[in-house]
Amino acid sequence: MKIAAYNYRDFDEAAYFEKFAKQYQVEIIPIRETPTVENASLAAGCEGVSVITTPITEELIKLWKEAGVRHISTRTIGFDHVDTEAAGRHGMAVSNVTYSTGSVADYTVMLILMALRRMKSIIKRAEGMDYSLKGNIGKEIADLTVGVVGTGKIGRHVMRNLSGFGCEILAYDPFENEEAKQYGTYCPLDELFVRSDVITFHTPATESSFHMVNAESIQKMKDGVIIVNTARGSIIDTPVFIQALESGKIGAAALDVIENELGIFYGDYKYQVIGHREMSILKDLPNVLMLPHMAFYTEQAVSDMVEHSIAHIVNHDGNIVPYQ
Repeated sequence: MKIAAYNYRDFDEAAYFEKFAKQYQVEIIPIRETPTVENASLAAGCEGVSVITTPITEELIKLWKEAGVRHISTRTIGFDHVDTEAAGRHGMAVSNVTYSTGSVADYTVMLILMALRRMKSIIKRAEGMDYSLKGNIGKEIADLTVGVVGTGKIGRHVMRNLSGFGCEILAYDPFENEEAKQYGTYCPLDELFVRSDVITFHTPATESSFHMVNAESIQKMKDGVIIVNTARGSIIDTPVFIQALESGKIGAAALDVIENELGIFYGDYKYQVIGHREMSILKDLPNVLMLPHMAFYTEQAVSDMVEHSIAHIVNHDGNIVPYQ
């Protein structure tokens, strides 16, 4: 069996592709470019294609189908970059992966602590030899209430990590989980917004989560609330969010994702105009940590992403859209 791996990265993924190609007895066709209609033919004769967070359009899906591809596997948890409706129409299976929850969960707690301790200001000042105290006083997490929105595997891991800090933990999810109840208390989403000093989001990009953070929900939050988002950018109504940061209604934010980030992460754009005005504004605000979708990025997570992508194609499982 042949699998075409688009956006194949020599510096971190190659060793894992080689390892798991042997384990699953497949041949990997490395394609270092982003998938496009111009290079779709490179997947000819492959059972499946492995992709990352780049737009997978109906035109591309159709070309792959004509080339004999039967399965699109994204090496990511999120799959909103894939036109799954088009895949269904063309009888193409689509799968996503899971990976070490500790990658995002540990990163989330790091961001919470950095936001609470004003680390952006401290680091930037120290780089300029400014070691003054004024304006850099922080807060201790044990004195605060942290709201966790979404208690899937990553959200539960975040709650488990937070439980060691002695803070009160609130949780919201349409589907309550017994493990989560060991570490925090479920409550309605509106109540979580009202009571939390820090709110961290761990929900997928769905219709129900779209712009969950909006003018109405922000108004319910405490003055000076801290927002952390390592999930999906579409959760936040970005223009409204920027206004709340500038007014002080939101005290600080740590964002690993942003709306309309596709096509920007993970390129090198120094000395260039990135063409994302809201990202530029957020990056320059003193109370915002704007990071380039790196929460997942650990050795274990990359290994899991490569292995699970290959395994789904080999076993034809993990399907979002089943074969027809």
